[in-house]
Amino acid sequence: MLRTVLLSLALLGGGFSAAAWLTHDFQVWTDEGARRLEVALRPVPVPAVTVDGTGIAPSTLPQLLATPGHVTIADFFYTRCKTVCLTLGSSFNQLQAALAQDNPGVQLLSISFDGGHDTPNILRHYARPLGADPAIWRFARVADPTEQAALLRQLGVVVIPDGFGDYEHNAALLVFDAQGRMVRVFDLAEQDLALNYARHLARQAQHPSAQGAV
Repeated sequence: MLRTVLLSLALLGGGFSAAAWLTHDFQVWTDEGARRLEVALRPVPVPAVTVDGTGIAPSTLPQLLATPGHVTIADFFYTRCKTVCLTLGSSFNQLQAALAQDNPGVQLLSISFDGGHDTPNILRHYARPLGADPAIWRFARVADPTEQAALLRQLGVVVIPDGFGDYEHNAALLVFDAQGRMVRVFDLAEQDLALNYARHLARQAQHPSAQGAV
């Protein structure tokens, strides 16, 4: 009996230790949570993929993101989406309204992962009914499939074709710093938190001497 109790306690202790290690001391319990923690601890550089889009001449994504004194909130979507992308569009519309009142150097970027279909002209037509102001909110795509796959993989964006022209994909607000690195990932429900964090980073980028720990 005593031996059984001791063995059970040992197994329980081992399981606790393993769970603590696997979940970063119980800070995360899912792959997505782990991804977000890793991004917060180690900013992710963006591969030099070529993008174009609404008001965007062909350039590399790092060049587009690394605007001195500016921070970017980005999302991934596709124009034929009739589900979560509509929520993303509504969220970005609200962010744009807030930034139009007081923009400290934050820009919005929606990146299509359906680059073969979502040409700059299609992106332009998609942006119009959303009331996207190109001075604040731009739309881009990666036309090359190999580069697109590399970008999604690097940023941890999951996109799964359903075989009928649509995709299953994760949706989040990605914050990129003035050096063009992904530094935070927020849930859609955390748009105010994402905006406040982006504003904080933008102020730091504009006033480097006042920088502190983030």
